[in-house]
Amino acid sequence: MMTASPSSPTTLPLASPIEPFSPEPLRWVAEDGRPVRDLPARYTPELLRELHREMVRAREFDRKLVTLLRQGRTTFYAQSSGMEATQVGLARSIRVGHDWVWPYYRDHTLGLAMGVPMIDLISQCLGTNSDLCKGRQMPHHFGSASKNFVSISSSIASQVPPAAGNAMAQKYLGTDEITLCTFGDGATSEGDWHAGLNMAGAAKAPALFVCENNQWAISTNLAAQTASPNIHIKAKAYGMPGFYVDGNDIVAVMEVCGYAAEWVRAGNGPALVECLTYRVGSHSNADADAEKNYRTRDEVNSWLARDPIARVEGLLAHLGHPVDAEERADLISAVHRAVDADVLKAEATGQPDWRIMFEDVYADTPPHLREQAAFVRAEMEGQK
Repeated sequence: MMTASPSSPTTLPLASPIEPFSPEPLRWVAEDGRPVRDLPARYTPELLRELHREMVRAREFDRKLVTLLRQGRTTFYAQSSGMEATQVGLARSIRVGHDWVWPYYRDHTLGLAMGVPMIDLISQCLGTNSDLCKGRQMPHHFGSASKNFVSISSSIASQVPPAAGNAMAQKYLGTDEITLCTFGDGATSEGDWHAGLNMAGAAKAPALFVCENNQWAISTNLAAQTASPNIHIKAKAYGMPGFYVDGNDIVAVMEVCGYAAEWVRAGNGPALVECLTYRVGSHSNADADAEKNYRTRDEVNSWLARDPIARVEGLLAHLGHPVDAEERADLISAVHRAVDADVLKAEATGQPDWRIMFEDVYADTPPHLREQAAFVRAEMEGQK
């Protein structure tokens, strides 16, 4: 792998068509499923069907969790519908369980595609005894030690500086690991984001920063939060390449992010990728009427016409291996059954005991926590 020139760190000896700072998002598949570039040989009908299943599973998982939310069985959820190609593609671009992932709060599709068990996500959303966080983290903020998937945080861009530090440690230790750090477009308006990228750039740390640009930072659109024409161009300020990719084209995501990941792994320093996609659902359940409050139905419909799942189906049809209606219905039904079964399993484990609030922090419980525990005990006994 060739390394970047020290005198010009953002001008890279890259083979076309994966070049940094392209004026338009790189794509391999048009919105109707027609290839616009030669597909690499690995994109067999079998692989494309596998990717399609992962994306449908994520979409239907979203729908089922929104139902749980409306039933009052959880209290917070942030959909990723419309962003499946970006997140499933990212999972296929790194070495799962070897590389480290610092995600943002809409990355449950990424977690599922990396192999985090569905019941772990459901248990965390429900806060049951099967929750690895023991109910002490807000819903939809999971992590996975076995996958090196760091626990999600709600604070915008708070994952970026520690991700840069994680990558710096990987460099100092001489590992062949990289750090993947994801975030939404809104994070790029935070000081933490700039500090993290500056640190990684100055240290030539093996960090792959990926902006899942879904056009909206809650109710603020991209044009209102930055004067830059896009996000990836900001990489120039930090001495790293910036790549621009159609985030609804899973082939493009895998090709560009996979290339960028291996370029970073080779010791060339960090890279930034902007995946242009769209959040079809609301920001979260706290923002339930986006179309009424800050965006139009026409805008949403225009992005629905670029649906990433439909694009893969169009590609399969173009290759002579269409997904028929019965196959699609069977797949959706299977996902619903799996989610329902895991919900019942999680709920059957019961709710965590209140005493765990005071555990797992100190080897010897300090006086102030003993006092607080005694206060809660008295309150609980008073309710009997």
